[in-house]
Amino acid sequence: MDADFKDKHSRRRKFLCSFKFAFKGIKLVFAEELNFRVHFTVSIAVVAAGFVLSISLPEWIAVILLIAGMFALEMLNTAIERTVDLVTKEYHPLAGQAKDIAAGAVLCYALGAVLVGMIIFLPKLWEIVK
Repeated sequence: MDADFKDKHSRRRKFLCSFKFAFKGIKLVFAEELNFRVHFTVSIAVVAAGFVLSISLPEWIAVILLIAGMFALEMLNTAIERTVDLVTKEYHPLAGQAKDIAAGAVLCYALGAVLVGMIIFLPKLWEIVK
């Protein structure tokens, strides 16, 4: 019984530590990556616009998913870039391709997010200017 308690305590501790490491990663990417800070600033503006323009619940869900996805993808891109840099210090075409492809994934997602944002926000802005 005592070993079972220890095992549960150890799993709980590992689980809580995983959150600690995740927040450490978010803090690190925010401190060191300009693109992440740009995405963060834009997301604040989008959320503010959502409140001002009273977007609907489904629109909020789309906006939140797009923002969270953008943050996650930007962090994955950073992780890929750092891993490639760790593996090879000299230029290698495949290393460059891996970094370019990861950056391209971020760009594709960002363009899609902008399009969805336009679909959500432009009609509301159009109503204001009419």
